[in-house]
Amino acid sequence: MTENGSRSSREQVLEEIRAAPKLVVITHENPDGDALGSLVALQRVLVALGKDSVMFIDADECPLPQEYRFFSLAGRIEEPPADLAERTIVFLDCGNLERNPAEAFQRPGAHILNIDHHHDNTGFGTVNHVVPEASCTAEIIWDLIPGLGVELTEEIAEALYVGLVTDTGRFMYQNTTARAHRMAAELIEAGVDVHEIYRRVYECVPYGKLALLARGLAKVERYDGGRLTVTALDKRDFVESGALESYSEGVVDHLRAVEGTAVAALVRERIADGNGLRKVSLRSSDERVDVSRIARLQGGGGHRQAAGFSTAMDWDGLVAFLREEVAEQLHALT
Repeated sequence: MTENGSRSSREQVLEEIRAAPKLVVITHENPDGDALGSLVALQRVLVALGKDSVMFIDADECPLPQEYRFFSLAGRIEEPPADLAERTIVFLDCGNLERNPAEAFQRPGAHILNIDHHHDNTGFGTVNHVVPEASCTAEIIWDLIPGLGVELTEEIAEALYVGLVTDTGRFMYQNTTARAHRMAAELIEAGVDVHEIYRRVYECVPYGKLALLARGLAKVERYDGGRLTVTALDKRDFVESGALESYSEGVVDHLRAVEGTAVAALVRERIADGNGLRKVSLRSSDERVDVSRIARLQGGGGHRQAAGFSTAMDWDGLVAFLREEVAEQLHALT
């Protein structure tokens, strides 16, 4: 038994990677720091192994959010490869196939390695290496590297560190373990400049992101004595702020920090598509509430403290749904 996950699934994944001559690495839509860091790091590991490997990031996802544009995307493709049927597909940080940005990767008979840390992962892979106790998917990749015999280069370490620092909330969330700190220490020893990563990810804020945050904070509504704190961003907010869609990242965390809040929610319109769906980001600041349970009821998912889903519900219906679900979980545990 390894410290991180069961030997069986870990060894299976290692054997699959060693044996596969051709791979394609993919993560979920709207990738965050852990998704991108894990993606870039594993791609570099596979290239170091001499594999014919590419990483898929849909054209709609680029340019990446400002804070992640320093990543080198060598090996990136925007369309599923023509020889997809010959490649092992490696899904990273993806709890279910519905979060997959391209239907081609769901083809029948696909050989899939599912590497993830979401506790509600649906186990959709041919091989599933899911480690819910890991702080982030980047931690799982870090754990696999020694078994592959690849040097932990500065570039790989930086990518993994971004995944670690963002998914642990700068080592402040409840998923921050002693192992996460040991991982951070090893990555720093491999050459990570902590201050430089912090500056790139958290201090290079475009003005449009600040303007969008101001609009979000101006629309905050609180329900049930403040247990539910909600705000919304529509297309007009993005246009008038000069903000990209990715600039909404982090708005919900300001709501989560408000005293008395059990659950915070950001409801935002999509800029790119006109399908009528809105994205809902949920954060829990009360350990009694599992927001991934709420998200799954609407076809979404995530972690206990951070989850999301898409919906066509109107504002009143959505707020009523959230109030009911939060109250139900709190009541069940009182």
